[in-house]
Amino acid sequence: MAAIYSLYIINKSGGLIFHKDYGSAGRMDTNDSLRLASLWHSMHAISQQLSPTLGCSGIELLEADTFDLHCFQSLTGTKFFVVCEPGTQHMEGLLKFIYELYTDYVLKNPFYEMEMPIRCELFDINLSQAVQKDRVALLGR
Repeated sequence: MAAIYSLYIINKSGGLIFHKDYGSAGRMDTNDSLRLASLWHSMHAISQQLSPTLGCSGIELLEADTFDLHCFQSLTGTKFFVVCEPGTQHMEGLLKFIYELYTDYVLKNPFYEMEMPIRCELFDINLSQAVQKDRVALLGR
């Protein structure tokens, strides 16, 4: 069974710019993915405003009975979040590595337009390799 169910990347306006499913359980159609991304963006923004802690950057981990949702927000407001098995460790490191792949293969692509859906073959290839390496590392623990 895969530790990572899916990956989402949301632009600073709350629009879904990338989505990839890695598990067969709980697959969503495109409309559900768009709704989830929009809902997460809104919850993240509200949590920043309601937090009693000064300088809170929003929700980083949402734990449920059947999944965990880990989130990383870049300085530009782009959010990367992974839906994974409950109790999966070291997702923060994976999200930061995915952000590095995003900066290397998407933002440096001269044909990519900011805030638009990601269509970059090198990003897809390197992302698949990173997720596969993470799965192997999780199984070895």
